[in-house]
Amino acid sequence: MPRDPEESAAALFEQGFTCGQAVLAAFAERHGVDRDTALKLACAFGGGVARTGSTCGAVNGALVAIGLAHGRTRLEDIAAREKTYDAARAFLERFRQEHGSDACRELLGIDISTAAGHEAAMKAGLFTSRCPGFVRSAARIVATLV
Repeated sequence: MPRDPEESAAALFEQGFTCGQAVLAAFAERHGVDRDTALKLACAFGGGVARTGSTCGAVNGALVAIGLAHGRTRLEDIAAREKTYDAARAFLERFRQEHGSDACRELLGIDISTAAGHEAAMKAGLFTSRCPGFVRSAARIVATLV
């Protein structure tokens, strides 16, 4: 697996893992979470959270990766919480600037929460033509923040 987070995330997505799994797993081990645990943690993020078309799974995986890097583990550590929030806001702003949204249905232009929408996205090849770019972008942005 490539060491560069963007390449690692892209390789995982290409293997068939969801967008959220790919992004989180690309950062997990450097922050004390093994690959298999990261893949399990992010499994429900695909398709904009369980294929509901909500927040892009790559975005959710990225936000968890930011939490792994900076998150608060002691209640009194307000600075860690603020650092996490600042990095998360910076990530969201950059991702939205690059792609116009962080919502799966808007990024794909199809509501995949319905069977017909999911089938249309599959037929149009959106998961192979559009999603790799979102995965790469999310990993590249996170790499600058963690």
